[in-house]
Amino acid sequence: MLLTLTTALVAQLGPAAAVAEAQQVSATAGSTRPVGTVRITEGQVAEAAPGGTILYPSVTSCLTVTVRLRGGAKVGAHASLFQVPGAYRSDEILAAVKRRVGARAVTAVEVRGAVGAWHPGYFTRAVESYPEGEPVPVPTEADPQGLARAVAEGLGLPPSVRVSVEDVPDGDQTVN
Repeated sequence: MLLTLTTALVAQLGPAAAVAEAQQVSATAGSTRPVGTVRITEGQVAEAAPGGTILYPSVTSCLTVTVRLRGGAKVGAHASLFQVPGAYRSDEILAAVKRRVGARAVTAVEVRGAVGAWHPGYFTRAVESYPEGEPVPVPTEADPQGLARAVAEGLGLPPSVRVSVEDVPDGDQTVN
C-alpha cells in the first residue's frame, strides 16, 4: 500500500515532496492521534497537519519557507543554495510549495535562515543553472525585502498576505 501511495504522490507532488509525505504517512499510519513533527531536509517540501510541528534540520546556508494556512496546517520548504540530488532546486521549490498549498487560504509566510547568503534571484534562477563563465549574482548585503517580494511572487500571494524574513543562526529550526 505504501508503494502505491508513494507512486501516486510522486506523480502529484514530485519526488522530493513525495518522499517527505511518504515518511510522514508511514510514521502515522494507523494512528488516530495528531501528526507530530514533520522533518524537512534540504530541497524538500512537506506539510504539517494542524497542531503539528515542522523541523528543518541543519539550516546553514539555506532558507526555510513556512506557509501558514487557515485551519492551522503548515506547508514548509527547505531551500538550498545548491541542489541536493533528487531534490528541488532553489528555482523550483516555490512552485512546489504553491502546488502543495493549492487553493487553500494562506494566512502568513515566514522565511528564515541565512538571509545574507541569498540573492532574491536564486528563487527564479538557481546558482547551478549558470553556465561556466557567466557571472552568478552574489548578494553584497542582506536583502530581506527583496527575498520577501521574491517569495510572495513565487507563491502568487495577494498583497494582503504578510511575508516575514528573519536572519537566524546556523542550526535546526523548529516551527510550531
